[in-house]
Amino acid sequence: MTTADMWFDPKCPWAWNASRWLLEVERVRDVEVRFHVMSLWLLNEGREGLEAWYERWLADTLGPVRVLIAAEQKYGTPVLRDLYTAFGNRIHHEKATIGRDLYLGALTELGLAEELADAAESTGYDEALRVSHRAGLDPVGEDLGTPAIHVTGPDGTVNAFFGPVVSPVPRAEAAGRLWDGVLNVSGTPGFFELKRGRTESPRVS
Repeated sequence: MTTADMWFDPKCPWAWNASRWLLEVERVRDVEVRFHVMSLWLLNEGREGLEAWYERWLADTLGPVRVLIAAEQKYGTPVLRDLYTAFGNRIHHEKATIGRDLYLGALTELGLAEELADAAESTGYDEALRVSHRAGLDPVGEDLGTPAIHVTGPDGTVNAFFGPVVSPVPRAEAAGRLWDGVLNVSGTPGFFELKRGRTESPRVS
């Protein structure tokens, strides 16, 4: 069994696509996926020169990750799989406004404590958020953001990388083939980058 740990910010559409791809990979490869929280708000904290549209986009991203961290502390890391899905469906498919109603809807759907929604306005979870954030990004080697994935092989070695950035989500065996290719290139000693310009906005699915 191979373990794939993915760090996500729930608002990022590229992370959403990567997470749905990993769930497809579970179906066709001997892989177990675990989800963890990072924050694009933290990633860009203190940075100068951000484009105005991106600053506006980041403005409501801290609340959701605080709620996710609070839920993880109360119920354990496995809760993030379904709670991320509940958040992501609302954000990316229903185009719901990020805020208390979204948090309450997702928590209620899963039978989780509604008071966790209060965490969105609390700084009390920020240190745990920073720890989770750094655990995901530090091994990648650069502040590249999400999706950040760590793959632990049978011998315990960890292969950490950013990506893949993919749209639309590969399904079934196509997801497996992409997985095989990603592991081949990212696991090659001395391999650092493979990239091409994006020609479209993400198509979430």
